[in-house]
Amino acid sequence: MAATSPEVLGAFHGDESFPIEWRDGERELFWVLDDLHCPNPVSPMFFDIGGWWLTCDHMFRRFGTPFAADWVAKRINGYVYTAAIPATPGARPEAEEYGNRYAPRVPLAPEYAAKIGRYLEWTLPYYAENFMVWWRERFIPEMDRNFARLDGADTGAASLVELAVLLEDAMEIHDRHWKIHWLLNFAEFSARSGLEATVKEVCGVVDSELLGRLQSSVQDRNWDAVRDLWEIKGEVKADPELAAAFTRSSAADVRRALAETERGRRLVDERITPHQKTFGYKSIWSHEVRFRLWVEDPAPILEAIRGYVAADYDFPASLQAVKDDLQAAQAELLEPLQGEQRERVARALELSLGMNPLTPDHHFYIDQGTNARLRLVLMAIGDKLEAAEVLDDREDVAYLRYQELRMLMADPTALGDVKELVSDRRDEIEDSAQVRPPAWVGTATEEALAFPYWTNWGFPDRFHAGPAQTTGEVRGLGASPGVIEGTARWVSSSDEFDQVRTGEILVCRMTNPAWVVLFTKIGGLVTEAGGTSSHPAVVAREFGIPAVVGTNDAGARIKTGDRVRVNGTTGVVELLT
Repeated sequence: MAATSPEVLGAFHGDESFPIEWRDGERELFWVLDDLHCPNPVSPMFFDIGGWWLTCDHMFRRFGTPFAADWVAKRINGYVYTAAIPATPGARPEAEEYGNRYAPRVPLAPEYAAKIGRYLEWTLPYYAENFMVWWRERFIPEMDRNFARLDGADTGAASLVELAVLLEDAMEIHDRHWKIHWLLNFAEFSARSGLEATVKEVCGVVDSELLGRLQSSVQDRNWDAVRDLWEIKGEVKADPELAAAFTRSSAADVRRALAETERGRRLVDERITPHQKTFGYKSIWSHEVRFRLWVEDPAPILEAIRGYVAADYDFPASLQAVKDDLQAAQAELLEPLQGEQRERVARALELSLGMNPLTPDHHFYIDQGTNARLRLVLMAIGDKLEAAEVLDDREDVAYLRYQELRMLMADPTALGDVKELVSDRRDEIEDSAQVRPPAWVGTATEEALAFPYWTNWGFPDRFHAGPAQTTGEVRGLGASPGVIEGTARWVSSSDEFDQVRTGEILVCRMTNPAWVVLFTKIGGLVTEAGGTSSHPAVVAREFGIPAVVGTNDAGARIKTGDRVRVNGTTGVVELLT
């Protein structure tokens, strides 16, 4: 680490309940639990080949960031923790071990951060101004071509060696798409921080609630998926035979009922299967390879339609409400301004608004679509190994390390009793799921907390929040304004989606776009992870649902059936019963 140590705000290096093995230089870093993407223990395979952290060295190299040189991950008791490697002299003693091929091979000069920061400031506005054109004209076509290549592979007829090569191709596509993700991420950050800075300079104060409302999107792949489900709902409600099928008590029962009639089979062939092929490359947790995708199993789609039918969900009204609020927020920001001040803010606002679809759209193409294709190739390999009786189940490949899988494909005897190895690792994942991991480990300093990305994850607010002021409160971050009282419903998996009742308060670890189907019926939202720009915050604002995010321990404090009051402005959840 650097020669002069910054002031330590706190440290946790493990204990009996959460032991941690440290390598040289690690315990001095500030490691944050990645409950934004991976709130559950992750499989060894996903950690090795599926993580967003695998291309961070490229991001920091490309932009010349003064605040970090790399962003590395550590799997601790099954959970993903990540830490920023400072762009300061002596801060990266193990850069080569972490795979940072852009790490300087000589010590950094003390003035490096300040000098390279000028490059970031010089280039970043150019990304903000041009990225949406690149996204539409270059990056989406490129990703679509890559998906077509993987989706067109006849994995059933392929040999194991052909699948091994296809996996390498899928991994290279994964890395490429995540490099695009980081370009997008920095362009979004530049446009939105530019708006905030301009508003502060012109108005003297920034209304964070108003800026949050200005992040809503009204045209993106999330809304496209919701629209398609709503249209299917309309077709179901208009046909008594279909409507009767969707009154069944579970998705499995609905599926059987549809299979029993010609009209039901036609609905599956003409509407549900096409929805799977377009919007089904996602699972309840996109940042993992051990969860079935909607394109593999239509149960979540059937549950969503069943919920839309029961609630008679009105898509046009929901979308119009978002449009109206977005227009009202723009007017609220601009109307008090005149002349050059209005022009400056209007220009910054235009750039920021243009980025709004990127939050849901990058999930569709990258977090969901790209990770889903990795899973499908892995499952094709799993099918071959299961058929050869090397593994008991196709899903077992997720419990192997990447290099172990390569050894096993080349030589089925390479790992000894691989079935016992997989069984042990499945047990480890199950045991880890019973552990409540701390929000951070390692060593906390003001410098570490200043890492820009921690804001999106709810830090440093979550770090400094401290205990609730009363035993009847859960405190987090106000993410979507409004106050709502209701009955809490804890949800941990898609199997529980059908248990959510209209008007209930959804309490969960985290959400991603696969959870959007629940936003059409819930009255409020409380999550353990996330910041004010995270997925649950953005979508809650779009649907006009009061939300509190980044509570850390909501699941331990709030149980299904509890009566709660959610204040999405103050970030306080009151336990009423």
